[in-house]
Parts: sequence; structure tokens; C-alpha cells
Amino acid sequence: MLQIFVITFPFFALVLCGYLAASRRMLPLEAIPGLNGFVLFFALPCMLYRFGASTPIGQLLDVGVLTTWTLCALITVGFTLAVSLNARIGWNDAAFGALVAAFPNSGFMGVPLLVALLGAQSAGPVILTMVIDMIVTTSLCIALSRLDGSDAHGAAEAFKKALKGVLANPMPWAILLGALVSVLGWAPPKPVTQTIGLLADAASPVALFTIGAVLARAQMLAKTGHATVPLLRDYLPVALFKLFLHPLLVWLVGLGLISQGLPLSRFTLTVMVLTAALPSASNVSLLAERFGADNGRIARIILVSTAAAFVTFSLAVSLLL
Repeated sequence: MLQIFVITFPFFALVLCGYLAASRRMLPLEAIPGLNGFVLFFALPCMLYRFGASTPIGQLLDVGVLTTWTLCALITVGFTLAVSLNARIGWNDAAFGALVAAFPNSGFMGVPLLVALLGAQSAGPVILTMVIDMIVTTSLCIALSRLDGSDAHGAAEAFKKALKGVLANPMPWAILLGALVSVLGWAPPKPVTQTIGLLADAASPVALFTIGAVLARAQMLAKTGHATVPLLRDYLPVALFKLFLHPLLVWLVGLGLISQGLPLSRFTLTVMVLTAALPSASNVSLLAERFGADNGRIARIILVSTAAAFVTFSLAVSLLL
């Protein structure tokens, strides 16, 4: 267990550093969008491109991962919606709560952390789960969020906007470009490769630091009355779903599908379960804010799951490895 903490501690320590830097105003809150922009449009795409280019194409098109992860995402979204909808929480808030229950922080945290734990061969399954969540899970939840006081036409329009957002997201394109390079066996000129490498190396530390800063900003806005303070029963269960229900579901569904002949290796299933055991994706908070959902509730779910994951994720690793 101590060896696991040795690997996981630096990742969560960087999140804590970002949280302290923002909460103590060492990092101006106005600078956080700039950090987000650097990670989203420069560093993280370069890291994903590098992994995509060095990963066999078969791992990026794994039918077993695609089937298992999509099925579990749909079940998690449906279950979270069913238990969340009430007089206080409508479709908009419930849909984004369902998204943070099903969407782990696979981009900012998952790829570098699981590669450090399991080696470079784990990158392919993690990247594929991230693509599924960005395209399928996110688009579905955004469409569901529009059901408050609207008809099917409104949901369809929201679904189209979600797809446009996916197309504007550089991360899937970086993965696709890396996969294309892998298939063709082509490499960019050495100066370009070195530039990509520098940006890719910056992705993990800056992304983890930014997660902490984003969480601190959400807490500070709530304390100053610029964001709502949700009830404990409205956000704690969803954080527990993310940390316990989601990985357990992936494990059970994966084992069931393997028994039915699905081509899914035990190693790949382990990678998927550990990916599901990660805390909620921090970028969902930005989506919730954009679509007018209760971002205070979403931020609390992300904060609780991130803080608790230092222990729960390490326990998951010790059980599976």
C-alpha cells in the first residue's frame, strides 16, 4: 500500500498545491481560465497525440472497451438521474450530476497516473474511455439537461450543440491525429517533435495544479454568495456513486461480458476499473456553468470525489494489482 501511495501522492499533492495557491490568492482567480486554456488547447492535446502515436491502433479501437464502457456509462447516467430528480433538482441539475457520476478525470489525471502505475500499455484503454465520455456521455447528458420545460425539439437542439462542442474540442482530434501517425508510421520533423514533447511534459503538472485552482475558486464563490451552497444530501451520494458504484459496475459488467465471449483482457478490464475509480472530471463544472445548472452542486461533487479519491483510488489499486 505504501508503494502505491508513493506513486499516487505527487498527483494529488499537485491538486492540493493548486487549491492552496488559489484559496490564498497566490494565484489570481482571473488567471485560472488562462491555465485552463493552456492545458486544453496546447499541453493536453500534445500529450494525447504522443500517446496516440505510440499506441497500437488495435488498442485505440478495442471493441471490448467500447462496449463495456458505453454500457456502464449509460447505466450510471440513468441510475443517477433516477435517484437525483426531485422538487429541488430538475433535469438540468440532475443531468450534469449524472455526468460527473459517469465521467472520470481521465484526461487531466487518468492518463498520466495510470501510465505511471501500469505502464504505457494502459494509455490506449484510458484514451478510448475518454473519447466515449467526451462524445457519447457528454452529448447525452447535455441533451437531457434541456428537458426542463422544453420539448423533444429543444433536447435535439441541445444534442446538436453538444456535438458541435465535441468537434471544437482539440483533444479528440489530437488522439485521431496520433492514431493516424501510428498507422502510417510517419513522424513530424525533429524540431516539431521536440516542441510537442515539451508541451506534453507540461500537461500533467499544469493540469493537476489547475484542477485544484478550479475547485478552490468554486469554494470561494460559494462562500461569498456568488454561488449556491447545496445540501449535503444533494451532492454527497453522487460523489459516492462516482468513487464506488461506477468502478464496481465496470468490474461486474466487464466480467459478465468476458464470460459471454467479449474480447476483453483482464489487464484492460483492470485499467478500465481504475479509470472509473478516478474522481469526477473537473471540466464538467465549466459545462454546468455554461448551461445554467447549479454549478455549486457540481463543484462540490468534484471536490469531494477528488479529495476522497486519494484514499479510495489507492485502495482500488491495492485490491486490483
